Amino acid sequence: MSAALAEVDHVVGYAPYVHRVPQREGLTRHASGNTVEVDRAAFALDLARRGERVAVVSGGDAGVFGMAAAVFEAAEDPAYAGVAVRVLPGVSAVQAVAARAGAPVGADFAVMSLSDRLKPWEVVEKRLRAVAEADLVLAIYNPASRSRREQIAMACKVLLEHKSAETVVVVGRDVGRAEESLSVTTLGELDPPSIDMKCLLIVGASSTRVSPAGVWTPRFVR
Repeated sequence: MSAALAEVDHVVGYAPYVHRVPQREGLTRHASGNTVEVDRAAFALDLARRGERVAVVSGGDAGVFGMAAAVFEAAEDPAYAGVAVRVLPGVSAVQAVAARAGAPVGADFAVMSLSDRLKPWEVVEKRLRAVAEADLVLAIYNPASRSRREQIAMACKVLLEHKSAETVVVVGRDVGRAEESLSVTTLGELDPPSIDMKCLLIVGASSTRVSPAGVWTPRFVR
């Protein structure tokens, strides 16, 4: 990743992520807001079409609820047919939080975003039920924001229809940064008002357990 960033002339992305890329001679950083992903991607593609070397940055892994999909969406425009796109893997939040906690995603798991900005809540709820009924470990991205305070409580209610209140829940906040924190609770004891956009939740399966070594989910089913 560092090698790729060292080779580009432009870095494009959401402002907090762009500002993490060190400024150097010959590099122009283009920062933008949080709800203009496709516009941001098109801007980057326009630069690349003109022969500029461009990197679009995301937090975590660009391919997991990140900018990669937005770039490919914008690149469907025939105007960008000649622009090559390469996705570099990163460490997604689910991997970072899981590693801090132990091995909670050591067996089958699902990953979902609670944001209903790009899909209706009815779809989110349907998928939550399916994951809960399948007894999968569930990693929840975007659980809450300043304008979305009810979804996490609604999600807990749906999950509790199919999961025990004693189900293990890991809450990771700002993992990988100086302010990181990690807590382990249960689905019944989870406090929705304490959850914000900086959190990632891992809701365990019925087999997920807490031991002195950490939180883990067995690879086997009995």
